[in-house]
Amino acid sequence: MNRRTFLLQSGAIATATISSLSFPSIVKAYNKKPTIRVLGTHVTLQEAIRQQAQQELGINVEFYPGGDAEVLLKASTDPGSFDIYEQWSDSIRILWMANAIQPIDIKKLRYWHEINGLSKAGRLTDQAPVGMGDAPHKILYYQPDGSLGSTASNHISFLPYVHNTDSYGYNAAIVPKGIPYETESWGWLLDERYHGKVAIVNAPTIGIFDLALAAQAQGLMTFKDMGNMSRAEIDALFEIVIAKKRQGHFRGVWTSVPHSVELMASGQVVVASMFSPAVSKLNGMGIPCIYAAPKEGYRAWQGVMCLSRELHGERLEASYVFMNWWLSGWPGAFIARQGYYISNPQRSKAFMSKSEWDYWYDGKPAAESLKGTDGRISVQEGEVRTGGSYTKRFENVAIWNTVMDTYEYTLMKWNEFVLA
Repeated sequence: MNRRTFLLQSGAIATATISSLSFPSIVKAYNKKPTIRVLGTHVTLQEAIRQQAQQELGINVEFYPGGDAEVLLKASTDPGSFDIYEQWSDSIRILWMANAIQPIDIKKLRYWHEINGLSKAGRLTDQAPVGMGDAPHKILYYQPDGSLGSTASNHISFLPYVHNTDSYGYNAAIVPKGIPYETESWGWLLDERYHGKVAIVNAPTIGIFDLALAAQAQGLMTFKDMGNMSRAEIDALFEIVIAKKRQGHFRGVWTSVPHSVELMASGQVVVASMFSPAVSKLNGMGIPCIYAAPKEGYRAWQGVMCLSRELHGERLEASYVFMNWWLSGWPGAFIARQGYYISNPQRSKAFMSKSEWDYWYDGKPAAESLKGTDGRISVQEGEVRTGGSYTKRFENVAIWNTVMDTYEYTLMKWNEFVLA
């Protein structure tokens, strides 16, 4: 894949202590607050986070949220439009190919030593499978030849921070409740029982794996290596799902978390690719959305924070402070309340109640009703998080969000699916 081809193809689908993190030297030198611009998705670019960062750090923070394809195209084609880019690790190869980001100096990362093995080695425990595709450690470190790899160095392509295991959500008021890891299956996305009531995330490096896992679970096809499909396998997969779409099986595709919430809240869909914040939001609205624990395993992702190649001086310093703040405790606790994990969880534990930690990280029954990030009750007393504990969930990873060798071809086929 070359940069020119990526840009053309992407256009088609893009329709310590708080005081120690402050900015005294910068503010004094410039006699004003520095401003950083953060480009990313609604998943992490939330107003409560922006306000908390400004309050604690004494800087101006501007958020520019958008859909997955939209923000990736913006970042890869216009690195001058942002200072920090927040999204998923499957965007890294594209941003690197486009020369849109610069190396991050590990020596400037205050909590680097606290980041756990999931990001640095691809798994939390020795017995856990790494999962197919681009496990984050495979593209983390800058190599002497200018490539990205797993051999440790002093510079990295992204700061690992939020992450999760993804699957699909279903409305348990309509769809019979399944058994985690036993009867819940990716195959539900192609199950005729839900004809016309299914939605898929409109992101080719994510949605393609939801569809592939579903097709394989339904016995419609198999893959030699799902994390790096051949053109023949991609053709076979899209022949299946485009036919299903033309038959009216899919209600459509969604482009953002609010969009996915709207589709299920309105009753247009009952089963859909989903991100954890949407599940939390729906439950807070009184809709019993269950986040499945598929017997085939999860599709996992690693959140990334990247620095624009054009970033320097005051804003570069401010951006490092903002990245360090994300691992300082409060942000990790906040994001846990929508079901996300942080790469140094023990620091966030002090900012969570025992009931919250037990439920979100340890997989224990909720000792009391718990609120989501919007302040509404999203977890009822006695509920157990689907999939269990942090460790249990990441011991069941089937595949990571990935940019495959056939990325360009995948974009073309994905566009055919969306427009079918």
